[in-house]
Amino acid sequence: MEKIRDIMTVDVESCSLLDNVYEVAVKMKDLNVGAVPIVDNDKLVGMITDRDIVLRCVAEKHPASSKVEDIMSSHLLTVTKDTEASEAARLMAEHQVRRLPVVEGDKLVGIVSLGDFAVHHLTDDQAGEALTDISKHEGEAQH
Repeated sequence: MEKIRDIMTVDVESCSLLDNVYEVAVKMKDLNVGAVPIVDNDKLVGMITDRDIVLRCVAEKHPASSKVEDIMSSHLLTVTKDTEASEAARLMAEHQVRRLPVVEGDKLVGIVSLGDFAVHHLTDDQAGEALTDISKHEGEAQH
């Protein structure tokens, strides 16, 4: 079975609790990504998505200078490098998330997204199932 270590992205850009929402949004734009992990002293403490910014910041009329802590999701579903790809795909579908941080203890070591599954032929079916399940519940909270 294929492991997450075989398909995850390892060079993950992150922000810290010292960054504000504007700085996270600029990083998302520059990197062309929809989510940025939030790290404090090498420990993964949250994730902020473009959707979080829209719903928890803009729609609630908070300024772009708001602290990431006020906008980010802090209850995260994570996997390890040794998690089987099929298990990660199942978790993504079950919890309606498009990406999972990969951790060793509390330390962020990578991220796996539906796109990572899509480019690995051994897990195309799993990615398709996860995407189908996630798309069925469009509008619910996603990471």
